[in-house]
Amino acid sequence: MVKLLLADDDARLSELIKEYFNGEGYEVIHAWNGREAIELMNQTSPDVVILDVMMPELDGFETLKQIRIKSKIPVIMLTAKGDDIDRILGLEMGADDYLSKPFNPRELLARIKAILRRSSNEKSEDATGDMELDGLLLRRKDRSVFLEGELIELTTSEYTLLECMLSLPGQVLTKQELSEKALGRKLTLYDRSLDMHISNLRKKIGLLPDGEPRIKTVRGVGYIFVEHGKGTSLL
Repeated sequence: MVKLLLADDDARLSELIKEYFNGEGYEVIHAWNGREAIELMNQTSPDVVILDVMMPELDGFETLKQIRIKSKIPVIMLTAKGDDIDRILGLEMGADDYLSKPFNPRELLARIKAILRRSSNEKSEDATGDMELDGLLLRRKDRSVFLEGELIELTTSEYTLLECMLSLPGQVLTKQELSEKALGRKLTLYDRSLDMHISNLRKKIGLLPDGEPRIKTVRGVGYIFVEHGKGTSLL
């Protein structure tokens, strides 16, 4: 049974989420704040963490920061409606997805399924071989990534994005393609989650030996993973 850890101090909403997901065959563990969520995460090893931003004692951002120090577990942030800064900060800090309140539980379920599907696909590819390019090594066996021999920590979404682009260096991938392949959903208007994940990934994988970024933007289209010395005329 898939295990969800929900951290939210809204009793009514938490009970509704718990009731809905129990009906879908999921186990839901509830925490009233971030501090309790971290304790429960260590004790119960959930498959996905759902974090509200505004919580007492330890808010969603600080909780996410502490989780990311030692875990790549998928995290979905629940933010106040229309609060762009919450969504951007959450993604910058390593959240895999976000959802604005109020939301339809069915949409939350769809996003959780997409994240779990990506994680499952990654784990099942342990015999398909590694990928290496310009000092960057992606090892599928344990979903680890190394830059010049040094391990770098990526979230589930960042890893999947890197895998998509590293498998097709020098080719333009549209935002729609990347969103569907890496995030498991179609890109919608004003959805900046893909751009934020790319931004985080760029910071972590560094620059090419000539100082150029490994991932470049193709205006109005998408992104391209650049191979050193080959460049692209589309930039």
